[in-house]
Amino acid sequence: MFAHIDTADTFWINIKCLPERAVELREKYSCVTPGYHMNKIHWNSVLIDGSVSESLLKEWIDHSYDLIVAGLPKKIQSELFSS
Repeated sequence: MFAHIDTADTFWINIKCLPERAVELREKYSCVTPGYHMNKIHWNSVLIDGSVSESLLKEWIDHSYDLIVAGLPKKIQSELFSS
C-alpha cells in the first residue's frame, strides 16, 4: 500500500514519505500532518483542500509509490516492470 484515501467527510490521503521530508512538508504546508492511524515517522496525511497544486500532490504520491516499490523483493519489482 502506498496511499490510503478517506473521502467520508473531507478528502484526505495518507502517503509514505522519507522521515526528513515528512517533517519538512509538515512544517511548510498546513494541509500536511502526521499520518492519521499510520506510522507518523514515515506517513503524512494530506488534506486535499486546494492549498497545494495537483502537480505537487502527484509528486508526493509518486514519491510514496517509489518508496514502497524500492522496499519490495527484487523478483516482485521485476514483475511489476515486465508488463
